[in-house]
Amino acid sequence: MSLDTHQSEGRRERLTPHEAVQRLEHERASRLTQLRAIGEAGAAEEQVMSTQKDTIRRVLAQVEAALARVEDGSYGVCQDCAKPIPVERLEILPYTPFCVPCQRNTA
Repeated sequence: MSLDTHQSEGRRERLTPHEAVQRLEHERASRLTQLRAIGEAGAAEEQVMSTQKDTIRRVLAQVEAALARVEDGSYGVCQDCAKPIPVERLEILPYTPFCVPCQRNTA
């Protein structure tokens, strides 16, 4: 499994599969909690809540895709340039499929 990332002075160079799964499961649980809370909101906030639900569902899909990448060994590798995604980026956004330069190009 390729979870290696570039190493800077004193920084870890890899996120273990266990760490990746823990972060991703935390993200999934947080988003599911948000969806439940939105479901309990009143009808007056329906439009705003609908937009939030769509966003949360999109992130959940990204989390599930990242968990699949952990399983198939491609987690931590940019899907565009095939270079390692820095561990700092994965710690902040554990479900990202792209390094920062490639993310900028896709946006």
